[in-house]
Amino acid sequence: MTARRRRERELLPRYWFADRLLLTLSGQRPVHWMLGHTAGPAYEQLVRLAPRAPLAPPRTSVRGTRPVPVVGRCDEYRPRPGVIEAYARVLTGDRVQALAFRLEHGRDGRWRCSAVELGPEPGVPAARGGMGT
Repeated sequence: MTARRRRERELLPRYWFADRLLLTLSGQRPVHWMLGHTAGPAYEQLVRLAPRAPLAPPRTSVRGTRPVPVVGRCDEYRPRPGVIEAYARVLTGDRVQALAFRLEHGRDGRWRCSAVELGPEPGVPAARGGMGT
């Protein structure tokens, strides 16, 4: 990806938050780093999820190095003005994981994350239901 494309992508709220959620949920940044960027129960969700570092690379690798997780494609759905429901693919070597989150536009003009969901962990069946259930 070119530097220009990367800069354009970072200006989109969905990519900005996906990158920051990935850093938090992979153990690269502390959960309190997201404190001012979350609303409602999202921070509590992060507090529960972050210690497990569910998006961290696997501990072992064939080549002896750990792949770095990156946000792949990230799309959005806008169910109404001021709300973005986003979903991203997190790529770690040959592993792909799902990350979904909801953003709400505040009166102060800032986007805040109000919900976070991850796809099932490898080897664990997917749970039924969606965000907010």
